[in-house]
Amino acid sequence: MTATRTTTTTRTTTQRATARPAGTDTATLQTLDTPDGPFSVLEDGEGRVLASGWTDDPARLLGRLAVRHRPERVTEGRVAAAEAVDAYYAGEVEHAMQVPVRQHGTELFTEGWRQLRAVPAGTVLTYTELAAAMARPDAVRAAASVCARNAPALFVPCHRVLRSDGTLGGFAWGLDVKRSLLERESVGVTALV
Repeated sequence: MTATRTTTTTRTTTQRATARPAGTDTATLQTLDTPDGPFSVLEDGEGRVLASGWTDDPARLLGRLAVRHRPERVTEGRVAAAEAVDAYYAGEVEHAMQVPVRQHGTELFTEGWRQLRAVPAGTVLTYTELAAAMARPDAVRAAASVCARNAPALFVPCHRVLRSDGTLGGFAWGLDVKRSLLERESVGVTALV
């Protein structure tokens, strides 16, 4: 039995796991300078963020995507999400939540990513609270996996999830970046280790 795979954009649509989603054959990559270092964004042909993170290494960014969901061709250029990144670093952090994204995963992962986008700036959840928000209170490990497999970092704010003891936990782009993002979003991180 295979798990149902869904594709999340600003709307949720269901795709067969073997089908190549529309708009993902080619993608545009842009690297922006930010106070937290280089930030790269990979967008599909329809302007949806496939992957993003604090790196200038395209291979590291593409590595966040399952092989079957990687674009066949990547070109450098300007991405639509660049304005939201600039706005985020100018203090308008919620602009990033309006950027369309495209993620691939099971219904559980899709729900987890949807819940992450609902976490307002200035607040945090624990992995336990994220599991409860996903209507799976016993799935704390799955909630942690939702964060770990989140390819469009910043736009789906997995950095807003902490361990139950209030410590930062993990973050694909490093704990210094996670701490900086939470500080920027006015989360009291002085108690965070």
